[in-house]
Amino acid sequence: MSRIENEKAVVAKMIRLYCRHKLGMEHLSAEYEELLRYAERRLTLCKFGDEKPNCKRCPIHCYKADMRAKIREVMRWAGPRMIIYDPIAAIKHILNI
Repeated sequence: MSRIENEKAVVAKMIRLYCRHKLGMEHLSAEYEELLRYAERRLTLCKFGDEKPNCKRCPIHCYKADMRAKIREVMRWAGPRMIIYDPIAAIKHILNI
Protein backbone atom coordinates (compact mmCIF):
# COMPACT_ATOMS: atom_id res chain seq x y z
CA MET A 1 0.00 0.00 0.00
CA SER A 2 1.40 3.42 -0.93
CA ARG A 3 1.95 6.12 1.68
CA ILE A 4 -0.96 8.16 0.28
CA GLU A 5 -3.32 5.16 0.41
CA ASN A 6 -2.19 4.46 3.97
CA GLU A 7 -2.84 8.11 4.93
CA LYS A 8 -6.33 7.88 3.42
CA ALA A 9 -7.06 4.77 5.47
CA VAL A 10 -5.83 6.40 8.70
CA VAL A 11 -7.87 9.58 8.10
CA ALA A 12 -10.98 7.49 7.43
CA LYS A 13 -10.43 5.51 10.64
CA MET A 14 -9.93 8.70 12.64
CA ILE A 15 -13.09 10.33 11.27
CA ARG A 16 -15.15 7.19 11.90
CA LEU A 17 -13.73 6.84 15.42
CA TYR A 18 -14.50 10.48 16.17
CA CYS A 19 -18.06 10.21 14.89
CA ARG A 20 -18.78 6.92 16.64
CA HIS A 21 -17.24 7.60 20.05
CA LYS A 22 -17.22 11.37 20.42
CA LEU A 23 -20.44 12.25 18.61
CA GLY A 24 -22.32 8.97 19.16
CA MET A 25 -23.10 8.47 15.46
CA GLU A 26 -23.46 4.95 14.10
CA HIS A 27 -22.82 6.21 10.53
CA LEU A 28 -21.08 9.27 9.15
CA SER A 29 -23.29 12.31 8.75
CA ALA A 30 -23.21 14.24 5.49
CA GLU A 31 -20.88 16.78 7.10
CA TYR A 32 -18.27 14.17 8.07
CA GLU A 33 -18.72 12.23 4.83
CA GLU A 34 -17.86 15.48 3.04
CA LEU A 35 -14.81 15.95 5.29
CA LEU A 36 -13.63 12.41 4.49
CA ARG A 37 -14.07 12.91 0.72
CA TYR A 38 -12.30 16.28 0.93
CA ALA A 39 -9.35 14.77 2.83
CA GLU A 40 -9.10 11.92 0.32
CA ARG A 41 -9.16 14.37 -2.58
CA ARG A 42 -6.43 16.50 -0.99
CA LEU A 43 -4.27 13.42 -0.44
CA THR A 44 -4.80 12.23 -4.01
CA LEU A 45 -3.73 15.63 -5.36
CA CYS A 46 -0.77 16.04 -2.98
CA LYS A 47 2.20 17.22 -5.02
CA PHE A 48 4.63 15.40 -2.71
CA GLY A 49 3.13 11.98 -3.41
CA ASP A 50 4.69 9.21 -1.35
CA GLU A 51 7.29 11.67 -0.06
CA LYS A 52 4.51 13.61 1.65
CA PRO A 53 5.35 14.92 5.12
CA ASN A 54 2.77 15.02 7.91
CA CYS A 55 0.26 17.76 7.16
CA LYS A 56 1.35 19.56 10.32
CA ARG A 57 4.90 19.80 8.95
CA CYS A 58 4.00 20.42 5.32
CA PRO A 59 5.15 23.71 3.78
CA ILE A 60 1.94 23.85 1.70
CA HIS A 61 -1.37 23.99 3.55
CA CYS A 62 -3.82 22.79 0.93
CA TYR A 63 -6.94 22.58 3.10
CA LYS A 64 -9.50 25.38 3.15
CA ALA A 65 -9.63 27.08 6.55
CA ASP A 66 -12.96 25.55 7.62
CA MET A 67 -11.98 22.03 6.56
CA ARG A 68 -8.59 22.42 8.19
CA ALA A 69 -10.27 23.37 11.48
CA LYS A 70 -12.58 20.32 11.27
CA ILE A 71 -9.85 17.82 10.47
CA ARG A 72 -7.64 19.30 13.20
CA GLU A 73 -10.45 18.81 15.74
CA VAL A 74 -10.97 15.22 14.60
CA MET A 75 -7.26 14.40 14.68
CA ARG A 76 -6.69 15.97 18.09
CA TRP A 77 -9.46 13.86 19.56
CA ALA A 78 -8.99 10.63 17.60
CA GLY A 79 -5.20 10.62 17.28
CA PRO A 80 -4.41 9.64 20.88
CA ARG A 81 -7.25 7.10 20.89
CA MET A 82 -6.01 5.36 17.74
CA ILE A 83 -3.38 3.63 19.88
CA ILE A 84 -6.24 1.80 21.63
CA TYR A 85 -8.51 1.10 18.64
CA ASP A 86 -5.89 0.43 15.95
CA PRO A 87 -2.38 0.40 17.44
CA ILE A 88 -0.65 -0.78 14.26
CA ALA A 89 -2.13 2.03 12.15
CA ALA A 90 -1.33 4.55 14.90
CA ILE A 91 2.30 3.49 15.14
CA LYS A 92 2.75 3.48 11.35
CA HIS A 93 1.20 6.95 11.19
CA ILE A 94 3.50 8.27 13.92
CA LEU A 95 6.60 6.75 12.30
CA ASN A 96 5.56 7.80 8.76
CA ILE A 97 5.78 4.29 7.34
